[in-house]
Amino acid sequence: MVRYLILIAALYGGNALAATPIPVPNVTRAGLIIAYQDIQSAARVNFATVAAGLPFDFQVRPRGSRTYTAAIDGKALAETAPGRWRWLPPNDGGHHRITIRGRDPEETSFINVAVTIPAAQQKKGRLNGYHIGDYPLEPMRGLSIYERPQGFVEVHPEHLSLPVSPRFTLGQFLCKQASGYPKYLLLNSRLLQKLEYLLDRLNESGYPVVNFEIMSGYRTPIYNALIGNGRYSRHLWGDAADIFIDQHPRDGVMDDLNKDGVIDKADALWLVNFIESLDEREDYQSFVGGLSPYDSTAAHGPFVHVDVRGWRARW
Repeated sequence: MVRYLILIAALYGGNALAATPIPVPNVTRAGLIIAYQDIQSAARVNFATVAAGLPFDFQVRPRGSRTYTAAIDGKALAETAPGRWRWLPPNDGGHHRITIRGRDPEETSFINVAVTIPAAQQKKGRLNGYHIGDYPLEPMRGLSIYERPQGFVEVHPEHLSLPVSPRFTLGQFLCKQASGYPKYLLLNSRLLQKLEYLLDRLNESGYPVVNFEIMSGYRTPIYNALIGNGRYSRHLWGDAADIFIDQHPRDGVMDDLNKDGVIDKADALWLVNFIESLDEREDYQSFVGGLSPYDSTAAHGPFVHVDVRGWRARW
């Protein structure tokens, strides 16, 4: 444990944003609980997006009389109240790291914060040359989760391996469309929490899973239309992922989860049924969303769609 914490300190102690992912052998949770935006998290690694110039408030859930410190890119932040801080992001976008530490070495949590590039900077559906396309003018059924995005996360090659949760990196959620850099995406922090939660529950239930393969994360409207999906797919808002388990063997397709000797939709259905079994758990309620199994095609193996739209959806 001590050697692991020393490694974390080496990776996160400087001002530059390290491109190397945090190695997470067995330690995915911090010894504290942090809260920011609409997220509460005990994860060691976290992710958030914020618009330039808007304050980013975060806090530690207090544990008795313990004291904590916070820093942004290695520079100390002053508390606004005990265990509470506010950071005012710069106007030029970019990626920044907040480090929160307690008295004990285990009490260390990180928030990698992406300052978004305003969507208003798009010209003819392109942002700095990257083809995003057009979002629907009117949100579906007037729901706020379908409103047009106000800003996008900018991604350069050095950000691909940026940790956004204990097991996932930013590059895993990029749209699959061919393009140069910079690229742009949306990524919902609660989706990351859900994926981590599902992995934890699988491992607790006796199904050792190192990670999910992300077949599809964010999709631009232009790419989503090219592959024939609907205008209101949750992938366009960065809170959906198409996932599969690929461990034994590592061959780019879903494992034989139901052990019938065949890789097909039944394996995706096995994973769907496992996720469905969590529906009544109190700690799952903030992750309610869409869920559906998909069969193999000539282009890919079976997979499962999950999202955090906020209500139960099946198809």
